[in-house]
Amino acid sequence: MIAAGCEMAAAEGIGKLSLGEIAKRTGISKSGVFSRVGSLEALQIAVLDEYDRRFAEQVFLPTLQLPRGLPRLTAQVSNWIKRACDEALSSACLYTAGAFEFDDQDGGVLRDRLQDGALRWRASMRKTILQAMEAGQLRPDTEPEQLVFEIYSLIVGLVHDVRFLRDADAPRHMQRAFNRLISTYKSFNDME
Repeated sequence: MIAAGCEMAAAEGIGKLSLGEIAKRTGISKSGVFSRVGSLEALQIAVLDEYDRRFAEQVFLPTLQLPRGLPRLTAQVSNWIKRACDEALSSACLYTAGAFEFDDQDGGVLRDRLQDGALRWRASMRKTILQAMEAGQLRPDTEPEQLVFEIYSLIVGLVHDVRFLRDADAPRHMQRAFNRLISTYKSFNDME
C-alpha cells in the first residue's frame, strides 16, 4: 500500500494521493485501506517516511564509509544527481514538488512535514560541510548555510531541468556547476 502511494505521489504529487485511488491500485476496498492507514493524512506521512528512507539509503548512507567532510559531501551530491536522473526510480522529488504544491499554505500537517524533511536534509549537508571545514578542506570563512543554499538550489534546478525540460545534459551541467561552486570554497591547504 505504501509502495503504491509512493508511485502515485511520484507521478502526481503528494497532495493528489487518495484512499480511493490507492484502493483501486492495490485491489483493497477503500474501507480496507482506511482501516490499515487510518486517514489520508496518515497515508501521506507514511509515504513521506518511506521516501525519506529510500532517499537516505541511496544518497546519504552509501557515503558513510568515506572520510568525513569533502569526500562525503561530493559523493552525496553525486548520488543525489544520479537519483534525480534515474527514471527507473520514478523518483520525482516529493519535497521539491511538494514545496511548489504547498508553498501558499500556512501550516498544516503535510506542509509542516514537507518543510521538516527538507530542513533535515539541509541539516545533514550542513553537518558534512562543518566536518569539511574542521578537516581544513573548506576555507574557514565558509558560511555553511550559504553553501547549503547554493547546493540545494543547484539540486532544485537539476530536478526542474531533468523532469520538466527533459534536458539530457542537465546532470553534466549540474556536476560542472557543483565542481565550480565547491572550488570557490576549497581551502588552499586542500587544493590538488
